[in-house]
Amino acid sequence: MTPFTGLPDDADALLRAEGERLARRLAQLLGEGEADVARAHLLGLSLVHNLVHALLPTVEQVSRHAGQPLRAQLVADERGRAVVETVTADGELHRRLPVDDLMTEALYGGGRLHPTVLAHLAAGMQGSEHAATRALAACLKSAPVLNALRRNLTGLLKR
Repeated sequence: MTPFTGLPDDADALLRAEGERLARRLAQLLGEGEADVARAHLLGLSLVHNLVHALLPTVEQVSRHAGQPLRAQLVADERGRAVVETVTADGELHRRLPVDDLMTEALYGGGRLHPTVLAHLAAGMQGSEHAATRALAACLKSAPVLNALRRNLTGLLKR
């Protein structure tokens, strides 16, 4: 188990791979130089880790309060990509959500970065690391990201 994330090592590696894929997309959209690649890497990894780490315990808590407890876990699909999976108390698969779908829905609209997300991430690409952290937090709290998280949470909980 990775101490920082609390996830098994293989789940942490899955998240890291998803974060790196997102970072490459962000670097292409927002970056211009070598320093931008490093900043895009930080933002991509942080976005994936924060959204998934918000979703997993929320699924479990909401389902428990609804009287239909589900366990949420991160697994690999047949392509080796990260998938959030909900499982019933008796171990039956309930629903699956690919992490790349979650990220696409949270950050993009119509094939482009949502304008609000774009503004926050562009701000995160400039300035100090502290400024990048503030921009990342603002992005995670933005309406498009929270609405996507809510929609996906609802989808994972449906019977």
